[in-house]
Amino acid sequence: MTDLPPPARPHPFLWLVWALLFVGLPALAAAWDTRARPDAGARRMAVVEAGLMKRPTTPPPVEPVEVFALERNQAVAFNATIPFSRDPNPAARPFRFSGSETDLARAIDCLAAAEIFEAGDDAVGEQAVAQVVLNRVRHPAFPKTVCGVVLLSTTCATGCQFTFTCDGALARTPGEAAWGRAREIARAALAGKVFRPVGHATHYHTDWVVPYWSGSLDKIAAVGTHLFFRWRGWWGTPPAFHQSDDKGEPLIGRIARLSPAHQGGTDTPLMPPPTVAAAEAAAALAARPQQTIGADSLGRTVAGVRLIAIAPGAKSFLVELPAGSGGADGWPAMAQTFCAGRAECRIMAWRPGAAPAGLPLSDAQMATMSFAYIHNAGSGLQRALWNCGQTPRTAKEECMRQRVPTIVPTLPTEALAGVRRKGRFETVKIAPVMPAGETRTATP
Repeated sequence: MTDLPPPARPHPFLWLVWALLFVGLPALAAAWDTRARPDAGARRMAVVEAGLMKRPTTPPPVEPVEVFALERNQAVAFNATIPFSRDPNPAARPFRFSGSETDLARAIDCLAAAEIFEAGDDAVGEQAVAQVVLNRVRHPAFPKTVCGVVLLSTTCATGCQFTFTCDGALARTPGEAAWGRAREIARAALAGKVFRPVGHATHYHTDWVVPYWSGSLDKIAAVGTHLFFRWRGWWGTPPAFHQSDDKGEPLIGRIARLSPAHQGGTDTPLMPPPTVAAAEAAAALAARPQQTIGADSLGRTVAGVRLIAIAPGAKSFLVELPAGSGGADGWPAMAQTFCAGRAECRIMAWRPGAAPAGLPLSDAQMATMSFAYIHNAGSGLQRALWNCGQTPRTAKEECMRQRVPTIVPTLPTEALAGVRRKGRFETVKIAPVMPAGETRTATP
């Protein structure tokens, strides 16, 4: 056998080439990929703070609270697919009220009403609501008073801004301790306390509804079951929020029963309204089988009355009573037909000829309401009230309080390019939630 010559060894230079190919280049690529890069959100904020982002000439339109007809689970799933904005979420500047003592007292109670009727007796949620209200006061798209922002929907064509202002929730009286806590939170917010997580949010909704504007705004925070949004572009940046001199808080008759400051005096005590049934009765009604009353029932007769409208959340129903003056004693039974199986429920009823076409409700429509019913199984509240000017009652505690017209500023109506209007969504269908990795083709 002939011995083979030993294999030739690679030249030392080739070892260097291989080392660069298999070690140096991957390391160089990794270093390039992980190098420090300027954050897009930080660049955007720098442009805003430098005054280089052009301010639009008109503020964005203020949209009413209207939602797509989705089941709760569908809405929760859909909202989960909307990503949070990756831009910075800076905290708002402290808001310090500088008006008179009378104006401050009115502002505190308007802000407290928004907190407790929107978030319930939840200190964290109430702080978030208070911050959104104050953000709106600073934004040129909204009235420049606290009470104007909170009660905006009562006279403006934009419809409900806060659901409680037009779904009958104001008929409910919060407990004295809960109302006191809400007022303290409001007082602190008006003295400069900032709730940082919601930043410059001007909109929010619970995660079990989908407003048609939710896809047009930046989703920036979640607090409990509430999602918070701000406008895109310049109108959602800190320079858009300027606190002007306090203009004087209007007197709001709709919350006069809660607030001495809105009664024109300072010594009227907060008195809870009477209930007409014990807590056990409210719980028993909530435990009964629930009737299916949905959008397909609108315009039809249910429990002897015509269904006019259903407020968001299906907790409030507007109905038209049958013709004739009799049967007023049977109205609570009618209301309980609607409210059976519901932990919270409100019924608002009008006689023929006075019934509204739907929500929102004006002060005049609220004043002509013939009957109201409310129950809350959690608090044990259950009561029925009649308009005693139309239907005299022997027991005066069964009479509705006389309503005082509300005074609120008007709202700018100019349109802004790029902000979606309601008309764009009249025929939109919500696509099912797509598995991860697939593309969603429709967003509200």
